Amino acid sequence: MSATVEAQTHELPISADRESPKRRSARDRGWLMRRMLLAADLVALSTAFVVVDYIFRSHGGRHDTVAFDTEFLLFFVSLPAWIVLAKLYGLYDLDEERADHSTSDELVGVFHLVTVGAFAFFAGTWLTRLAHPTPGKIVGFWALAVVLVGVGRSGARIVARRQPLYVQRTVIVGAGDVGQTIARKILRQAGYGIELLGFLDAAPKERGAGLGDLALLGTPEHLPALIKEHAIDRVIVAFSNDDHQQTLGVIRSITPLDICVDVVPRLFPLMGGSIDVHSIEGLPLIALPRGRLSRSTRLVKRTLDIAVSALSIVLLAPVLAAVAVAIKLDSPGPVFFHQPRRGFGDAIFQMLKFRTMELGADARKAELAAFNMHASTSGDPMFKVSDDPRVTRLGRFLRRYSIDELPQLINVLRGQMSLVGPRPLILEEDRFVTGWRRRRLLVKPGMTGVWQVLGRDDLSFEEMVELDYRYVASWSLLLDLRLLLRTLPAIARERAAY
Repeated sequence: MSATVEAQTHELPISADRESPKRRSARDRGWLMRRMLLAADLVALSTAFVVVDYIFRSHGGRHDTVAFDTEFLLFFVSLPAWIVLAKLYGLYDLDEERADHSTSDELVGVFHLVTVGAFAFFAGTWLTRLAHPTPGKIVGFWALAVVLVGVGRSGARIVARRQPLYVQRTVIVGAGDVGQTIARKILRQAGYGIELLGFLDAAPKERGAGLGDLALLGTPEHLPALIKEHAIDRVIVAFSNDDHQQTLGVIRSITPLDICVDVVPRLFPLMGGSIDVHSIEGLPLIALPRGRLSRSTRLVKRTLDIAVSALSIVLLAPVLAAVAVAIKLDSPGPVFFHQPRRGFGDAIFQMLKFRTMELGADARKAELAAFNMHASTSGDPMFKVSDDPRVTRLGRFLRRYSIDELPQLINVLRGQMSLVGPRPLILEEDRFVTGWRRRRLLVKPGMTGVWQVLGRDDLSFEEMVELDYRYVASWSLLLDLRLLLRTLPAIARERAAY
């Protein structure tokens, strides 16, 4: 990336699907998502009410038609109040502000919305004696509504992300290591809906690999004019070499332009996803997580692991047996593959997987070194070969759907692994994890984790280890549930690209 700003062109591509870039339209991602989510909520709540009412009318014997009509009318009249309540919980605004926002991030909000809304509605009808809903009906509506609202919002997001209005035209202020790293991550994840146009920096660093045709568009002083001229929706401030006051002035100058602004904090490697912001006499402070799990926290996590792994093994027993038989019929060798991995507290354990390779696969590793996907990254010890010839025909199918990893449920039940956690490293890779990075071993390795959700094969070793550290530093039960819910879509994306 050239440091001569004057030599750069400022002409940007204009998407044919967008309105003229000379003027920002009021119809953008926020406009689209608010309406899509609102429609999804109305349909989900109405469907839950109608289905539960039908079930209770069909099986409840005597039915009071007048009460039914009144209750039905009252519910639909109350729908605007449900929408206001959802707005108060912030369920319509975060898609515009956060590029990686998903339905799994709204678990608590949706739960609160349905719980408070259902209680308020049925309590109101009971107190006014306009209707007489039974406890069973209330619980039925609550349970079905929680599920349908979550599913409806997921469907709304799937549809919305295919629309041109969902895309946000974005520029990055700062073309140093941090700015270029963010650019690579954005280019890797098309699901963010970000059309990255380029960088602004008065003294950019030499252009690195993996940035496509991103250009240097000018200096930060050009930002206000660039936003107006090219309909920019989002600006990411990622450390330019400008003076602090200059950067602050630029950000303040674009505040009236009604765009999304993301600022990378200076100490971002220390921060996880659950940082807390508080203040002392108006001065905001960011509270860093303590980076350790209490005994009660470990107990909660272990309880979840035992319950889910035991239930999954029972339910999946026919599948596991069928896969075992198929492996024996497909190629000679054992059903399971055992490999030593580094676990909690530096302990070594044998991780289980269904065998997906031919016998003697390890002996052929050296001859495939030239095809290692991570070989181009200096100091990256991971080994991954695309279309690995050692993989059996059945093994390709098992890997495509991550079925080969199901035996790790046994590791979880034994207490050697967790459902969610850091990536379980082989001993050869673990040697490269030193210093503060070894705090990743304060939590048991997981069947899934941040590394799985964000694209396990696209991440460098350094990125993966840093993500594991942040996961440990900011662990919460809600974070584990979110990662579990995001794992299946991540596997589906991998399967589509397989």
